[in-house]
Amino acid sequence: MSDRTPLILAIDEGTSNAKAVLVNLHGQVVARASRPLGLSHPQPGFSEQDPEEIWTSTLASIEECLAQVACPVDALAISNQRESVLAWSRHTGAALAPCVSWQCRRSLPLCTELHAQGHEAGVLAKTGLTLDPMFSAGKMRWLLDQLSDGHARATAGEICLGTVDSWLLWKLSGGQVFATDPSNAARTQLYNLHTGDWDDELLALFGIPRQALAKILPSAGFFAETVALGTLPAGVAVLSMIGDSHAALYGQGGFVPGRVKATLGTGSSLMTPMAGPLASAHGLSTTLAWHDGSAPTFALEGNIVHTGAAVQWAAKLLASDAPGADSLDALTEQAAALPDNGGVYFVPALSGLGAPHWQAHARGVICGLTEASSRAHIVRASLESIGYQIRDVFEAMEHDIGEPLREIWVDGGATRNRWLMQFLADLLSRPVIRSLSPEVSALGAAHLAGKALGLWTDQDALLALDRPRERFEPNPHRALQGQYEAWQQALRRALVV
Repeated sequence: MSDRTPLILAIDEGTSNAKAVLVNLHGQVVARASRPLGLSHPQPGFSEQDPEEIWTSTLASIEECLAQVACPVDALAISNQRESVLAWSRHTGAALAPCVSWQCRRSLPLCTELHAQGHEAGVLAKTGLTLDPMFSAGKMRWLLDQLSDGHARATAGEICLGTVDSWLLWKLSGGQVFATDPSNAARTQLYNLHTGDWDDELLALFGIPRQALAKILPSAGFFAETVALGTLPAGVAVLSMIGDSHAALYGQGGFVPGRVKATLGTGSSLMTPMAGPLASAHGLSTTLAWHDGSAPTFALEGNIVHTGAAVQWAAKLLASDAPGADSLDALTEQAAALPDNGGVYFVPALSGLGAPHWQAHARGVICGLTEASSRAHIVRASLESIGYQIRDVFEAMEHDIGEPLREIWVDGGATRNRWLMQFLADLLSRPVIRSLSPEVSALGAAHLAGKALGLWTDQDALLALDRPRERFEPNPHRALQGQYEAWQQALRRALVV
């Protein structure tokens, strides 16, 4: 490299947006761009996206980002939405089906069948994941069942079954490299946490041929070089790939046990690092956080399916004809201005419940309505449901760890709501430390790439980077235990017993 400041181009491909940022040697974002992504629901329980839109939106974000800085980039990093699955032709590179979203429940019949056959304990022991439609293996099986001669073509190596990271890498490398990293592989239910590879028994159980799956490489290290794509030149090394929630933990500096972060997006993820793949006894997932090129780091995670998406759903449901009155910001301001929730509770099980309940058949419940209830009360209930669900997972995490967690680090779009941050601090009776960067996942991927590039040699160097944060202290005079107990009563209405 020359004497100029090195730059890392980091892609953060999420559920609702494809982002690109440029990160310098000091860990600062010097350019950014974003493109929205669509999500369709062709029938109840189905969620999918257009693979080509994912790619073209990502490429457009890259080009806009590069246009802001007249310097070449030294490496490329990828952070991505997890568990979502794509199928494409190894020969033509054309997508063969929609991208089946992580939210999608279309593989529920298969998961139910495998559970009835007694396979849950074995899958959980190897993967750290319960049998649930969120994870990728069932979606892959569904795709092969739907494609013409899908199983035979996949066995012959004609079909690639991959997560979003491997799709983007395939496109960036011009179809030369089909690879993934352990953080994404660990969310498929086909990866054995103990062997660090695809598991033959799991592949047979779900009916997925190894020939259709990506090569697993460490999260930090060389994956491929780019081909020329618009203003992105050929020869840029892709030096990291990591799932977005894992990347957020890395970007927050959560390298050691006892640190817990929550990423609040379409759904939410609470994650804390562990020394090894310890099993959860309280409904959480064990996963591989990242492999930095020298050793793997494991994590305990709780996935919540609907948080930010629940607020957006409520706002859309309650839209009025008054100009500006039904904007999400306006509705959340009205909700926060209420003196209380009016006894209204919303359990957003719009496509089942994730951790720590894992009830795929659960459905949403709004209860406690009276004649005095307004649409602001329903939006208030949707905001509060984010906090209640986080507390459910937070307490399960404390039980698994065996000791209290002192604070929680948060990032993601919903953290911009200051009322919600204070509500969460009061509900948990713990400080909430909010990242002021809107690109924590992209930064985490960039930090991994920078480590592979030699910009930051160890965790101390990464921890020394500036991370602007804001602290919300719990109000000792605000008692919310009664509300949390009322939430649990509402929750029981949504659970299938």
